[in-house]
Amino acid sequence: MKFCLACKYTYSDASWKCPACGHEPAERGGFVSFAPELAAQNDGFDPELFKRYAQVEAGNFWFVARNELLKKLMLRHFPRASSVLEIGCGTGFVLANTRATYPDAQLSGSDIFTEGLGFAKQRVPSATLFQMDATAIPFRDEFDLIGAFDVLEHIDDDAAALAQIHAACKTGGGVIFTVPQHPSLWSRMDEYAHHKRRYTRAELLEKMNAAGFKVRYVTSFVSLLLPVMWLSRLLQRNAPPAADGMDPGLKIHPLMNAAFGGVMAFERGLLALGVTFPAGGSLLVVAEK
Repeated sequence: MKFCLACKYTYSDASWKCPACGHEPAERGGFVSFAPELAAQNDGFDPELFKRYAQVEAGNFWFVARNELLKKLMLRHFPRASSVLEIGCGTGFVLANTRATYPDAQLSGSDIFTEGLGFAKQRVPSATLFQMDATAIPFRDEFDLIGAFDVLEHIDDDAAALAQIHAACKTGGGVIFTVPQHPSLWSRMDEYAHHKRRYTRAELLEKMNAAGFKVRYVTSFVSLLLPVMWLSRLLQRNAPPAADGMDPGLKIHPLMNAAFGGVMAFERGLLALGVTFPAGGSLLVVAEK
């Protein structure tokens, strides 16, 4: 069901014009925009970075490994999802993976920046894309699965976002989230990405429980590479800031990238066998409403 953010009326209609109050969302960059004022106030994030990210994601070990892990977990926990929303879809790299996972699903993607949605449209032309604030979602009981992959850490009021995601999810449906883990790993990489926090496992699970979710599965990942991450963060403390404002982790040597990809493939094999990790660079949670 659609939910009018102006008058709080819930309705089912192909149009975005509210039948109760007549409110209709704006348009920005060719996309329906529910929070255009936030798209313009981008917290210092350079929208031009979307173009650079789109160029490196498909070849970077971390993005590839996360996609492979997400695909397995989507099919394991939500094999029959027919309506799927990705919040913070960026350039559409994960969204394209989700389309391959659910070829026939009604697939939607949102982002706070319309600049990224242009790349997402090229990658997944069949998806419905719109600009949105995750703390004010214009749906109620709509989606079988909602994903937010390294998104919650960008949101000041993540508790409000979790409450809105819960409201937009169907009863019996669920969510998959990934977030950066361990506050002690905070570094310039987090600053480049405009993160508000890195999570502890206890913090994220407490906030999800408070929002009404029942956690099904939780694990850290990028766990076998955690010592390498600690070392890289330590070295960054004395390194000069990147001139282009881009995460240095996306500029690794091809041989190192391939080696890290092999380690991540081995880690995924362990996860597939039922191993879970208590610590890692990232945290992954699957939960149901």
